[in-house]
Amino acid sequence: MQDNNFIFYSINPFCFFSFERVFLRLFFLLFRSFAFLTNQNILFMKKIYFLLPFVLLGCKSNISTVSEKTSKPTSESVEITYKVKQNDVSDFLKYLSSDELEGRETGTKGIDKAAVFLEDFLKKNNVKPYFSSYRDTLTNFKTPAFNIVGVLEGTDPVLKKEFVVLSAHYDHIGLDKTKGQTDVINNGANDDASGVTAVAEIAKYFSETKSNKRSILVVFFAGEEKGLLGSKSLVQKLKKQDFNLYAQLNIEMIGVPMKRDYLAYITGFDKSNMAQKINEYTGKNTIGFLPKEAEYELFYRSDNYSFYDVFKKPCQSISTFDFENFEFYHHPSDEFKVMDIQHMTSFIQEFLPAVTQITSSPTEEITMK
Repeated sequence: MQDNNFIFYSINPFCFFSFERVFLRLFFLLFRSFAFLTNQNILFMKKIYFLLPFVLLGCKSNISTVSEKTSKPTSESVEITYKVKQNDVSDFLKYLSSDELEGRETGTKGIDKAAVFLEDFLKKNNVKPYFSSYRDTLTNFKTPAFNIVGVLEGTDPVLKKEFVVLSAHYDHIGLDKTKGQTDVINNGANDDASGVTAVAEIAKYFSETKSNKRSILVVFFAGEEKGLLGSKSLVQKLKKQDFNLYAQLNIEMIGVPMKRDYLAYITGFDKSNMAQKINEYTGKNTIGFLPKEAEYELFYRSDNYSFYDVFKKPCQSISTFDFENFEFYHHPSDEFKVMDIQHMTSFIQEFLPAVTQITSSPTEEITMK
């Protein structure tokens, strides 16, 4: 750490010492000089007395100016050398949206297979269970159903007591029972196997780099399509634990790109400064405002709302589905083959500096408005 006095007083050539030392030294020299005054140098001494206040004022004003500049926090984008692999994104999404899982409806055999797949992924990537196991049983569903919850402990002894939640829902709507359909499986590739893929890849990044000073709760929700049941169930358990939430980033439908001058939008844009901070952290126009999001009140329609409702902290969803770029919402044609894997890989890569800063900033920079 640099000495603040050195920074302040090296700016002004009069200020090589502390303000108090300058004043005392000049006063002592002037006092001592009275013993040797003559008629000729009395005028000179008067000039010194006249200039003294301006010298001292210059030092003091310079101190104040520099102090104000250095006290303002600045956010810079973080350079990330880690590279998200497109094949990993593709392989993960392809299985999670495959016919084998039969649309991943909560309470079915299909979603149970998805749960096993996610558990194996977390275990393989050294993401520990948050509870006694990865499975967090829903308290509000009639048949056995599970959120999958893992944790990456923060590296900072103080900040690790705060949590960032990275989440997406892994359930979908299952089989289409409409008569006459040739394809009856709602694969849910975009909704929301794409978001689960992004969260999984970000979790893998943190597991390998250990660059998170705050702890990270990795959550794959069940029951979202049934009324946000998985997030509503989990958040009540966390509340009883006095869970120290900093922020939640919920990723929802990022399988296809938008034709806009920003990468993604955030729900509840004006409720916090999260969009602004993400753009600062990435150094790009990553997040923009989508009027349709506000019109349809999407902030209240995904799992971020359950957390906001209880903790009143910045909890928002990020998406690239803008109601113009994808026509297969809740439709059997929401399949792997219509997903843009290159876009998804770029999306995850661009978000890495943002999530790194969110999990590591020394103060709580993301706040509610």
